[in-house]
Amino acid sequence: MNQVKENNTVKVHYTGKLSDGQVFDSSEGKEPIEFTLGKGQIIPGFEKGLIDMKLNEKKTISIAKEQAYGDINETLKHEVQKSELPQDLTPEVGMGLVSKSPDGQEMNLRVVEVRAESIIIDGNHPLAGKDLIFDLEVVAINETEITI
Repeated sequence: MNQVKENNTVKVHYTGKLSDGQVFDSSEGKEPIEFTLGKGQIIPGFEKGLIDMKLNEKKTISIAKEQAYGDINETLKHEVQKSELPQDLTPEVGMGLVSKSPDGQEMNLRVVEVRAESIIIDGNHPLAGKDLIFDLEVVAINETEITI
C-alpha cells in the first residue's frame, strides 16, 4: 500500500487545534491542502507527522512549539507612535498590519496593545510559543507533482 515518504506530493485534510481544544484552522468544507514534503512549505512537525501514513489513513498528532512556529521572540515586538500611522487607521488589539522594509520585503504584524499615544506591534507568528494538535487525513499521495 502507498505510504507518504519524503518528496511525495500529498493532499491532506486537517484540523489544527490548540492544547485547550480551540480550533485555529481547518480544511473542513474546503479543498485539502496540497504540498510536497521536504520543500519547507509547512511546519516541520506537520510534515514529520505525515511520514509513513497510508492513503485515507486518519490520525491525530501533537506538535511541540519547537517543531511548529517556535518560541515567542520578544525582539519582534515594537512600540510605534500613533502619529506614524496612517490618519484613517484606528488601531485595535488583534488587528493585522503589513510593514515594508527598505528593501521591499513585507512583514505581517499584529497589534497587541493600544496605548494613548502609541501601539505595540508584534511580528511573531500568531501561533508562536504554542504547542499544536492536528487531526490529519491523507486523501492523495503523489497525485500530481508540484513545480515551483
